[in-house]
Amino acid sequence: MNKKEKEAFIYPKGSGGFMRPDEVLKNLEIKEGMSIADFGCGAGYFTIPLAKRVGKEGVVYAVDVLESALESVRGRAKMESLLNIQCARANLEKEKGSMIGDGTMDMVILANILFQSKEKHAILKEARRVLKKNGRIVVIEWNDGVSFGPPPASKIPKEELKSTVKDAGFILEKEFNAGESHYGLVFSL
Repeated sequence: MNKKEKEAFIYPKGSGGFMRPDEVLKNLEIKEGMSIADFGCGAGYFTIPLAKRVGKEGVVYAVDVLESALESVRGRAKMESLLNIQCARANLEKEKGSMIGDGTMDMVILANILFQSKEKHAILKEARRVLKKNGRIVVIEWNDGVSFGPPPASKIPKEELKSTVKDAGFILEKEFNAGESHYGLVFSL
């Protein structure tokens, strides 16, 4: 595999290559043995590096509404011999939609999915339901003023998103740089 093919594999289409997941994940306290849910996982942009970081004793739940996205995750996981990924086709806007047990996750990742939903509170409620008592939620969204990505009306200003997530019962822990076109926020219960 040449360098261009490897980059396309590591940073699949759909991610746009606007973030480097390994760089983003350095901002988070991910340890071996953790249980993490990747809500709206797409082709596994974060799922694959998360699975490597949590190791054989950990688990990553790749959750998406599209079966084609999950097939991509399964294929990539198989190519990299990652056996700690569980895929679930689910509607995160419905009660218990992720099909993950109550209070079982150390962390939930929401990368570039809230801007796509009119039911942000339902998704945040589902994240809250699956988190352990001291669990964290990581939200990554598009910066305002970026000329590409979703239409400007779909982008969620950082301060508005902070307020929305706080209203769902979370406490802001920190902000981090998620690349030139994204911002990252970490919240806890």
